Amino acid sequence: MKISRNRAAAAAVAILLAGAAWLPATGQDRPESILPPGFGEPVPPAPAPTPAPAPGATPAPGVPAPAAPIGVAPTDQPTPSPTPTATPTPIDLSAYELPASARRSLAAVGVIGADTGGLDGNAFGTQGGRMAGLLMERLSAPLPSRWLSIALRRALVTQVTTPAGINGADFAADRAWLLLRMGEADAARAVVQSVDVEDYSPRLFQVAMQAMLATGDPAGLCPLVEPASKVSNEAGWGFARAMCAALGGKPAASKALFQAARRRTGRSIDSLLAEKVAGAAASGAVTIEWDGVDRLTAWRYGLATATGVEIPPALLAGTRPQVAGWRATAPMLDASARAPFADYAASQGILSNAALVDLYGEIEASDDSGSTAGALARDLRTAYSDAPVTDRMRTLRQLWTEPTTERGRFARLVLTARAASRIAPTQDLADDETRLIASMLTAGLDRQALRWSRVAATGSDAWAMLALADPRRGRRVAGDEVGGYDGGDGRLKARMLLAGLTGLGRVSAEDAQGLAEPLDVRFGAENSWTRAIAAAARRGEAGTVLLLTAVGMQTPNWRGVPPEVLYHACAALRQVGLEGEARMIAAEAIARI
Repeated sequence: MKISRNRAAAAAVAILLAGAAWLPATGQDRPESILPPGFGEPVPPAPAPTPAPAPGATPAPGVPAPAAPIGVAPTDQPTPSPTPTATPTPIDLSAYELPASARRSLAAVGVIGADTGGLDGNAFGTQGGRMAGLLMERLSAPLPSRWLSIALRRALVTQVTTPAGINGADFAADRAWLLLRMGEADAARAVVQSVDVEDYSPRLFQVAMQAMLATGDPAGLCPLVEPASKVSNEAGWGFARAMCAALGGKPAASKALFQAARRRTGRSIDSLLAEKVAGAAASGAVTIEWDGVDRLTAWRYGLATATGVEIPPALLAGTRPQVAGWRATAPMLDASARAPFADYAASQGILSNAALVDLYGEIEASDDSGSTAGALARDLRTAYSDAPVTDRMRTLRQLWTEPTTERGRFARLVLTARAASRIAPTQDLADDETRLIASMLTAGLDRQALRWSRVAATGSDAWAMLALADPRRGRRVAGDEVGGYDGGDGRLKARMLLAGLTGLGRVSAEDAQGLAEPLDVRFGAENSWTRAIAAAARRGEAGTVLLLTAVGMQTPNWRGVPPEVLYHACAALRQVGLEGEARMIAAEAIARI
């Protein structure tokens, strides 16, 4: 059945509202200064979707929109700009053109396949592409769950069949835009680049600019400049043209293009940063002063990062959370500069345990000033060493308790995951078993964590995490054991344990029904979100299930996630073959509440 854009938008909004129906009415803390502008703001009316072109054809331009000021990111629904007048001295981009035999089809777009770690090619189904795109556009990020963020990233970068009702380039733009808001700059860039430039839609050009800026790579704009300028008159493309001329060894052309671009915008921090990029190519010198700059845009962030210009901490402090993910993975920054953003990146799944350990390994190798990060790196070496268990445990306890925020403490669990797996289970460490198990599960070390089942007391948090994370198929948990778990904190953990076990099929229907009423868990409640995720699970669409799980968890932290959402999410994930992800998400709830 073909769904009109208006009907798809209405249905998407209904699902988003239904997914949030169980959520408390508390607002999410949002810094006023944002990067890029548009994140989290009301979504403007969207244009009609770009029709899917025949393989090898160039997509038709969409509805024109007024030119955006330099450095302003697209809104949640990027729209193209009018075709500008011709700019002098066009750049020769013949080197970027692909022969017809090398062109990639828009019928399936993405980075990894099912044989290289991705999901099935039909992860988002073959129908309802516009609906999926609208849900991605309106989804709030970051998500409260590290494991859900990891799984959703995997779905968004998978090479999937483009569903009916959406242009393949637009579908790539929707996925990349969500990845950027999740802090996954490198993944967003990879998705953008999985489409041939000849097949870009106007929306993909705009999102591509954001991806290149988020990764601090203005040179990545060069293959896009000429075709983008035909569908957009954004000032940023004019400066990109000038920068790329300089990078291509054409200083005279670059100078003329800069003069033309400045006639439109005037001389400002934005034009100076572009000249800094061009100056770096020509060994020139441009001084950047941040006086009077009151916010950090994507343009300013990307070009400053690319040229090694230090961004004032006050400007960075006013950005949205995803920028921390971009900073933590920026290869042009040294390890010490990335370290302050590592906790955020680790807690959101942007940095793995191995990547985090490598980061502090770099710091230890280069630190000669006795910095805080250097001291942490040296403690980490002790935790991973062959020192006596008492010494390693003393260090682990210190690492776990130092941070003052929940996110910081959880990031330390990620940091120490493999060090925790080297601690042998013993009753003497009963006071540490919860954090040891939680730490191992952040890295998916479920079998190593399961060794602690012989010493974890029934009814403890350690026991609850193991009951959820147990990789053995057919694992069942007795109703009286579940009923005997309190978890404290108003029995919220008890409700989440019941929801997770029931969704995983580890509690009998009779026990689940008997325990649900006293815990006030409404397994039978229905709305458009529950019906949508159940239908996606029946169709076997793992990507859609993950996207809808994220829709249901749009809240700042785990305390705001309703047990009913966890139940439906676990049941649907299990049905589409993602039981491992469901187990880790459910166990994470116990660890982080």
